[in-house]
Amino acid sequence: MSMALELKLLAVAVIIGFIQILWAAAAARRQQGLKWAAGPRDEVKAVDGVAARLDRALRNFMETFPFFATAVIVAYLGGKLGDLTLWGSVLYVAGRALYVPLYAAGVPLVRSIVWTAAMVGLGMVVAAIFL
Repeated sequence: MSMALELKLLAVAVIIGFIQILWAAAAARRQQGLKWAAGPRDEVKAVDGVAARLDRALRNFMETFPFFATAVIVAYLGGKLGDLTLWGSVLYVAGRALYVPLYAAGVPLVRSIVWTAAMVGLGMVVAAIFL
């Protein structure tokens, strides 16, 4: 029995999140220095530029990912997988993968369109649960 594509896409989304954590941490370390990164970080120092954009993109991922993961699992357990969940999952994962480099590069309008596509994908997965 092979794993549902939606569950594989969920795993890809986890990898995207992991990469975002590492990328944001590396960018912050470049700005703050190794001593800051290795220390207790009791004193919070603001980052700017790319590091700040990567941090905001990570926070945005952390806001949407739990909804995506829950929706995929509920659809799977409820026997609601189909075209809507598959294409919704593809949209979410592709959108989240494209969103980060676009945000890091400071691309304004396209980034918002890609974010919207990811949210539409999430909405498609949720809608499938109720249809």
